[in-house]
Amino acid sequence: MSDGVPFVLHLRYPASGTLPRMKPVAAVAALLLLVASCSASEPEAPPVELPPVGGRFDYQIGGIYQPDARVKIVVRDRGKIPVGDRYNVCYLNALQTQPDPMEGSLSWWRQNHGDLLVKKPDGQPVIDPEWDEGILDISTADKRQKILDIQKKWIEGCKISRFQAIEADNLDSHMRAGGAFDINATKEFMKAFVKHAHEKGLAVAQKNGGELGDSGKKYIGFDFAITEDCEANGECKHYADAFGDNFFQIEYTDEAFQKSCADRGGKVAIIRRDRNVVPYGHSDYVNEVCPAS
Repeated sequence: MSDGVPFVLHLRYPASGTLPRMKPVAAVAALLLLVASCSASEPEAPPVELPPVGGRFDYQIGGIYQPDARVKIVVRDRGKIPVGDRYNVCYLNALQTQPDPMEGSLSWWRQNHGDLLVKKPDGQPVIDPEWDEGILDISTADKRQKILDIQKKWIEGCKISRFQAIEADNLDSHMRAGGAFDINATKEFMKAFVKHAHEKGLAVAQKNGGELGDSGKKYIGFDFAITEDCEANGECKHYADAFGDNFFQIEYTDEAFQKSCADRGGKVAIIRRDRNVVPYGHSDYVNEVCPAS
């Protein structure tokens, strides 16, 4: 039904000329349902803003500092404040526990939702040995929904803090889950995660996960990608095939960084950072961009 056009209900009578037998209440209910079906429409999701392709970016998940004036995109942890005049990406662990003392830390999950952690036969959580993080159990549809319901608060927190996008980390957790779930469970969980973020007006970056191929964009719905060591690991083609030039590349070795600049500099945003992405002023701080062509 369009605005300003009267609604006319036409009833067909049987050949006998008698009215169809219908109780008055049922008739009214049927009429209301018909009117509702004509007038109701799905609410439109807010628009999703994408980062500028090839824009200079800064990766600050190991500590925040004032970015260079030429930086257009800044990635910070979800517990930090975004930079007001840049495109801000909200980092969070999607499939593993968050760092202490945040809500979502390993101790928080064990205390509040221990059944949603991947467990060893002795009942202890399976731990990512590199980052000392527990792995979230997305092995069933029920568990995936419960975990997403918890994370919705964090997604909405990113929006309230005025981030424009989310970087969802640990897409390779199935490799450390001891067989509890596989990459297909990851795809299903992240598809629902991205859908909710889009409903809130947030873009979502695929973090690493080159093994997803083009399903990261085509099936899950990721908007762009943030990669670590894709040159060093020979994986950059996966992201280029899926996202074109709209991926942001972090290399941690000089050799891989220099080769990336020679191959893609000026088209894809590339930086070299120190392995622990420490803040400016730290003795280990490294932050280089490709030289201007």
